[in-house]
Amino acid sequence: MSKETEKQRWQRNFADLLQELRVAQTGVQILFAFLLTLPFSNGFTRTSEFQRDVYIVALLAAAAATAMIISPVAFHRALFRQGRKPELVRFAHRMASGGLAFMLISMVSAVLLITDFVLDRPIAFLLSALAGLWFLAFWVILPFGRRNWGEDDIDDEDDDPDEITGR
Repeated sequence: MSKETEKQRWQRNFADLLQELRVAQTGVQILFAFLLTLPFSNGFTRTSEFQRDVYIVALLAAAAATAMIISPVAFHRALFRQGRKPELVRFAHRMASGGLAFMLISMVSAVLLITDFVLDRPIAFLLSALAGLWFLAFWVILPFGRRNWGEDDIDDEDDDPDEITGR
């Protein structure tokens, strides 16, 4: 196996990030589209003030997630062919992380909105908390817990977030 150059490594890191962002982008766009249409549905007039507040949180968090997850594309266009791939990868990493955080807020808020509409509020809070913990388990706890497994594994060298962010 040949050793890749630093430029090749940054290019591969950027390509990996783009693949991850494509998955997140699809999910957040579907959620955002659903939230955009919700006030125009017949049942929305039956929502309580609390539910409308939760809706606004979900909508704004989805908008923030969408902006952050798509922003690496605009950043790439601005830096195209300027030889600044390390800066682009660091920025995309930060935006992906922030976008996932807003997506988590939006998804849990959407769960709270729907469960509060159809169930009693204490059950809605419980189910929303469980959904939030579920997302945190798969998006934060397991990935960060995995960081120290197989430290001698050569294939994982390029996935070190400190290396991507330049810390």
